[in-house]
Amino acid sequence: MNKLTKVCILTLAAIPSMVFAQGRIILLLTDVKYIIRTLIIIVAAIALLVFFWGLVRFIFKVGGSEEAVKEGRTLMIWGLIALFVMVTVWGLISFIEREIFGTLDKSDPNIPSFRP
Repeated sequence: MNKLTKVCILTLAAIPSMVFAQGRIILLLTDVKYIIRTLIIIVAAIALLVFFWGLVRFIFKVGGSEEAVKEGRTLMIWGLIALFVMVTVWGLISFIEREIFGTLDKSDPNIPSFRP
């Protein structure tokens, strides 16, 4: 057998595994999507806690100095920046999901959640 015949036989033998691999790739992408959604929820919750901790430090002047007020203001700013980034990432993930997997179900508002 020459090289061309061997390549043709190997290609024909590999076609079923390529077809089955497509289903596995979609399952992998779906799993990655849910992992990213879960991470977005966790990081957004941490950012919200940082914002409120900064708000508490700013309002109640924990420590009784102007340094505490500055630190509280800085924590609030970083908390807001982190929340903005998380909402932006959530929007990008939703957009990419729509482009890869097609239109989303109308009953699903595409809010990040822990559901599988």
